Amino acid sequence: MKKDFELLNTWFENASIETILLHFLQTYKARIAFASSFGAEDQVLSDMILRIDPTVKIFTLDTGRLSEETYAVMDQTNRKYGIKVQVYCPDATAVEALYQTQGINGFRESVENRKACCQVRKMEPLARALQGIDVWITGLRRAQSPTRESMQMIEWDETNNRIKLNPLIEWDEESVWDYIKTHKVPYNALHTQGYPSIGCAPCTRAIREGEDIRAGRWWWENPEHKECGLHSRGN
Repeated sequence: MKKDFELLNTWFENASIETILLHFLQTYKARIAFASSFGAEDQVLSDMILRIDPTVKIFTLDTGRLSEETYAVMDQTNRKYGIKVQVYCPDATAVEALYQTQGINGFRESVENRKACCQVRKMEPLARALQGIDVWITGLRRAQSPTRESMQMIEWDETNNRIKLNPLIEWDEESVWDYIKTHKVPYNALHTQGYPSIGCAPCTRAIREGEDIRAGRWWWENPEHKECGLHSRGN
């Protein structure tokens, strides 16, 4: 299987993002979906995807602890493109049990606690969102984090047993913002307040000058731990 993905990545090496998206959207049709957290990269991909196929499944994970600015850009996106992004929420009983075991902000006490929180609020809803889906599209870029430096544009996600398509994997931040400005794409207001990477409100802060762009995510942890599980690589 690894060789198959090496061939795919070689095949699309010099193709435009639009060409790659068109191929996968046409090939997989109802079995492909885009997972958006409404960050800058995801907004670029929403615009690109909807220009090709306005009926494609776009979903988001509402963890219950998102910022007001994230909900605002979700609403702006729905209105601009005339769509309804599908929202998946965590199981209420599981959230209640989480509060009983670790309290309101117990995720800051250990990596294990934080990952347990992500499991309830992100991983389980993702599993439901991906039911019946063979390919999920993400807005990952290699430059975002040390944990993403070896990711490929097209790869097999062993954690979720699906193909993962990362069309912007080689883009830099400047390219992302050039696209947003050129195409007047709505974006999260927190980006203008020093938040290059945005997740749950309690787990995200603005970065300081000179810091890595994901330094504001789970800032109390070491960089090599900074994934919630959605993009862990078991391969």
